[in-house]
Amino acid sequence: MSGQEVDAGSHERIAELGQRVLAGHLINREDALPLFHLESRADIFDLIAWANRIRERFKGNKIHLCSIVNAKAGACSENCSFCAQSAAYQTASPRYGFVDPEPVLEAAEEAKRNGVTAVGLVAAWRGLKEGPMLDEVCERIRELARSGKTRPDASLGIIKSQAVADRLKEAGLECYGHNLESSRRFFPNHCTTHTYDDRVETIGYLKRAGIKICSGGIIGMGETRQDRCDLAFSLKELGANVVPINILNPIPGTPFANNPPLPPLEILKTIACFRLILPRQEIMIAGGRTVNLRDMQSMVFAAGASALMVGNYLTTLNQPVEKDLQMLRDLGLDPDWDKHDFADQDETVPVEAGAMG
Repeated sequence: MSGQEVDAGSHERIAELGQRVLAGHLINREDALPLFHLESRADIFDLIAWANRIRERFKGNKIHLCSIVNAKAGACSENCSFCAQSAAYQTASPRYGFVDPEPVLEAAEEAKRNGVTAVGLVAAWRGLKEGPMLDEVCERIRELARSGKTRPDASLGIIKSQAVADRLKEAGLECYGHNLESSRRFFPNHCTTHTYDDRVETIGYLKRAGIKICSGGIIGMGETRQDRCDLAFSLKELGANVVPINILNPIPGTPFANNPPLPPLEILKTIACFRLILPRQEIMIAGGRTVNLRDMQSMVFAAGASALMVGNYLTTLNQPVEKDLQMLRDLGLDPDWDKHDFADQDETVPVEAGAMG
C-alpha cells in the first residue's frame, strides 16, 4: 500500500476515536498509542481533521497567546541536554542576574498591545527556596499583577516546599510553567542533576497552593513515539491546565546539537494525538516551531493546538508577533483576551472501563 492510500481499518478506527472524544469521553493509552505510529500521509491528515474538530468543539475559535521574559539568564547548575543556559555547556547564551522591574513591565505593556494573555517570568536556575531571591521574585509578580495588563505567570524551576508555593500564590501568581519534558523512561537521557520525581513533586506543591499548571515537554530529543504517548498521559494524570509542546531546536555546544530534526508531519501528528488525549486542555505550541515547521506553522491549529507562544524564546528568536497575529486572522481565529480562561479538568468525562479497547 502506498503512503497516499488510506487503510480502511485505520480510517474507521480514527473516526471511532474522534467521535468518542467529541462526545465528551476520554480515550486510553491502548487506544492512543497506534495513532502515534501512523505512517500513511492520508491517515495522518485524517487524524489531523478529527483533532481540528475536537479543538473547535472544546476550545472554540479562540487562541490563547502568551509570552515570556527571560528574567535570569545562563549559568544554570542543571545539565539538561537541550538547554543553552546550562553552565555545563559552552554556548553563546547570554548570562545576567535577576532583572529589574522595568523590563518586566515593558513586556507586559507590549503583551497588552498585542492581545497576549499572559507574561511568564522565566529564570535559569535549579529552583526557588525561602530567602531574599524569593522575596524579589514575589515582588516582580506583585508588580506584574498590579499593572493589570496581563496574567502573571512564572517558570522558576524546582520547588521543594509547600511554603514557597504558597508565597507565590499570595504574591498573585496564577499559573506556573514546569515541564515534565519527556516520559519517565526517557528523562535520564536528557537530565541527571534532578529527577522526574522532583518535577512531579513541584507540580504537587503548586496545585495544593491553588496555582494552575502549565506543563508539557520537548519532542525531537531522541525519544520514541511511545515516550510521547506516555508523556501525554502523565500530563493528563497530573491535571495540567496548559500543555506546551516544544520541538527541539538543536543549539551548538549542547549534547543534542546534532539531533536530526523531526519531519513536519511527525510534529503535526504528535500535536493531533495530544489533542485526542487531552481534549479540554490548552495545547500550546512553543519553542522550535519556526525552525522546524517553517511554512507549515499555521497547520498547528488544524492539528489541534489552541494556544501559541509568541515573541522571542529564551535563547532563540521567533517570528514577529505581528506575523503570528496575521496568521490567526488569515485562519479566521481570534486571540483569547480572557486572561483567566483555564481548562477545567473536572469537566471531562473519565475513561470508561475497557473503553475502546
